[in-house]
Amino acid sequence: MNRRTFLTLGATTLGLLVGSNFSTALSPVGMASAETADIQDMVLGDADAPVTVIEYASFTCPHCATFHDNVMPKLKSEYIDTGKVKFVYREVYFDRPGLWAAMVARCGGDVRYFGISDMLFDKQREWIGDGEPGGIAQNLRKIGKSAGLTDADLDACFADGDKAQAMISHYEDVMKEYDITGTPSIVVNGTLHGNMSYEDLSEIIDAALTN
Repeated sequence: MNRRTFLTLGATTLGLLVGSNFSTALSPVGMASAETADIQDMVLGDADAPVTVIEYASFTCPHCATFHDNVMPKLKSEYIDTGKVKFVYREVYFDRPGLWAAMVARCGGDVRYFGISDMLFDKQREWIGDGEPGGIAQNLRKIGKSAGLTDADLDACFADGDKAQAMISHYEDVMKEYDITGTPSIVVNGTLHGNMSYEDLSEIIDAALTN
């Protein structure tokens, strides 16, 4: 079984766990049209900022949660909010719950995306729990509702098979750009780096700002 099939079946499982008609939405007809669905990277900061930082991360990755706890607040206040850095977040789906969490984050649209993302990382251990799929699905629903989404909103997102397929296609495409094999992976102005501290990242950004 390849990763696309694995993730697709996982998305179908999520629909069954939350009681939606997701398996119907993931029919061959839905899958065909999914390839053309409009899935974009999620972006913070000035589009014309001199430095672009791309983070590849999974919502189920403990190191990614640590990065968002220890590095992201300072990166945002010192570089993103000041117009020096455009931050691009790219979701990585190494497992099914990572895809499910991304579906919930995107359910909130551009306005709520990063707020929900923060909640997913802050409460990572809680919503993953013992790894039981039914528990994970219900915990993700609770996070979505605490972010202001309604049951109807979440049902619609969980039933959107075309969007799930498009998210998987986008993930496969962007992973190839820098040959990403692990998370978090950080790209600064086109140069790939691994996980790092805020101090190391700020040094790389400062050097890029002076070039």
